[in-house]
Amino acid sequence: MSPLAHLFALPVRAYRLLLSPWIGHGCRYQPTCSVYTLEALQRHGALKGGYLGAKRILSCHPWGGHGYDPVPGADPEFDAHHRCAHPSKDDPDA
Repeated sequence: MSPLAHLFALPVRAYRLLLSPWIGHGCRYQPTCSVYTLEALQRHGALKGGYLGAKRILSCHPWGGHGYDPVPGADPEFDAHHRCAHPSKDDPDA
């Protein structure tokens, strides 16, 4: 993980250590938003990982998504199935 990614991970780790035990475990997603953000930072670096983590946290509300949602690249089988279910507009076969 880059030094900037480590810096971005500090508030997430502080949340997991200090606030999460008091708030409880009511995340709508699997993996939880904090685990997702840390994995995104590790896998994709500070900028893209930070963007993915922020996007995930902002979608965690009653009208947002829910269920299994891994970090892109973490579960190739899920990524392949998800890509097939939602073809790209650039895909000539779509």
